[in-house]
Amino acid sequence: MPINPVALLARPFPVIEHAFSRRDTQLYALGLGLGSDPLDAGQLRYVYEGADGQSLRAMPTMANVLAYPGFWAREPDTGITWQKLLHAEQEIRIHTPLPVSGHVKGATRITGLWDKGEGKGAFLQQTREITDAETGQLLATVAQLSLLRGDGGFGAGGSDGAPPAPHAVPEGEPDFVCDLATPAQLALIYRLSGDFNPLHADPAVAAAAGFPRPILHGMALMGVAAHAVLRTVLAYENTHFTGMRVRFTAPAWPGDTLRTEMWVRGSTVSLRTTAIERGVVVLNNARVDLT
Repeated sequence: MPINPVALLARPFPVIEHAFSRRDTQLYALGLGLGSDPLDAGQLRYVYEGADGQSLRAMPTMANVLAYPGFWAREPDTGITWQKLLHAEQEIRIHTPLPVSGHVKGATRITGLWDKGEGKGAFLQQTREITDAETGQLLATVAQLSLLRGDGGFGAGGSDGAPPAPHAVPEGEPDFVCDLATPAQLALIYRLSGDFNPLHADPAVAAAAGFPRPILHGMALMGVAAHAVLRTVLAYENTHFTGMRVRFTAPAWPGDTLRTEMWVRGSTVSLRTTAIERGVVVLNNARVDLT
């Protein structure tokens, strides 16, 4: 059935409770490629608890998988042509450094639905607030913008205005460049952190969506770019990382070498990521906010 914009904007979501361990935190970082150099002390902070058992840190982008509501667009009540859904943008706000283990709650709601017109698709924005289950402290806010390629032309009933304008990347040569190789099985590791969309694992589903092979999760690509910033600008110090917003411009393949160019302007790091073997910009108009 076609989407009903009024019903979709009012769609209720159950509050998700998520208990996670240090092992989950380590698996998440491994799903971004950290630990590829087991002699790199900075990478080890995110995949190894240390001899004292207390040295582990959480990647800021782990907020993307905490209390994740799942790939709910597949549910029949949405009317979404889920096979043609693409992840367009992702934004996180880190209100306090994430714990390496704990019990959290995630409250999700749909905060925007914009029709691009018949045959052009529609944009859908969902927002999730992640809180500590015991204290109620707000840990992070996550906003995801999806392009519904098969669901444009629904007409009235959507949101006013337009999706947020993209972040402008400065002109000129970047201040820093970081190349990070991704292993061919990266998407198969990343999905174990909770994003089981078969587009990233099943060749038949990828082919039905028009791709020659399963593609890398957008949030995994975001995490690789965050790793580049942590590695190059922050010396792997996660406490200065307070937010990130990215726009996905083309699919990345597991196995790509991803080059992230960075422009530092005060407390903002603007960035762009390219799959260098294919010469394709896969992430653009991106920013990381620092304290």
